[in-house]
Amino acid sequence: MTPLQERLTAIRAQLPEGVRLVAVSKYHPVEALQEAYDAGQRVFGESHEQELRTKHQQLPADIEWHFIGHLQTNKVRFIAPYIDMVEAVDSLHLLQEIDRQAQRCHRRIKVLLELHIAREATKYGLTPDALRQLLDAGQWRDMQGVEICGLMMMATNTDDVEQIEREFMAGAALFDEVKARYFADQPSFCERSWGMSHDYATAIKCRSTMVRIGTAIFGEREYPR
Repeated sequence: MTPLQERLTAIRAQLPEGVRLVAVSKYHPVEALQEAYDAGQRVFGESHEQELRTKHQQLPADIEWHFIGHLQTNKVRFIAPYIDMVEAVDSLHLLQEIDRQAQRCHRRIKVLLELHIAREATKYGLTPDALRQLLDAGQWRDMQGVEICGLMMMATNTDDVEQIEREFMAGAALFDEVKARYFADQPSFCERSWGMSHDYATAIKCRSTMVRIGTAIFGEREYPR
């Protein structure tokens, strides 16, 4: 077993039943993803369309690809034929474009609505009020190409564990509200995607069902020059 596979196996052993691991593989070479795949990992997260396209073409077909970064609407058509989930839908406009491109490909793409709860202006996402407004408007109900499966968020980048926990719990409370109000009859609305390499243990305590871990598996990213 390689060091990467050992790290991956150790992390997976810590995840309770009902929590899935998204291996965040952006800026890591295909060979590293293949190592993780050979150790049993099947869900990978990428955030750059061209890099994702290359890896999708070179790696096994049964990988479940998640787009986890800020997705520009003009990139949706490139990933629509094969993407399994778009985790960071932060506007009605983006949701509509995913719906349009999914229908063009005769597909139904799973999506998560991204929350902005963190105390950082640079992060993307919908405020709780903006999320309610989007869902109240109701256009999503007529979309045949998307399936809203839950919420996604990032906590503030801080060493204050109590603050991180408060933010994750705020996300969990909002999930409960949205589930009861809009998706009570939809079992597929069940995902709470929060937690990364530095805070996933806290996220799991705060009812996360999906953690996005990169550095703790693959090491530091190899940024293109």
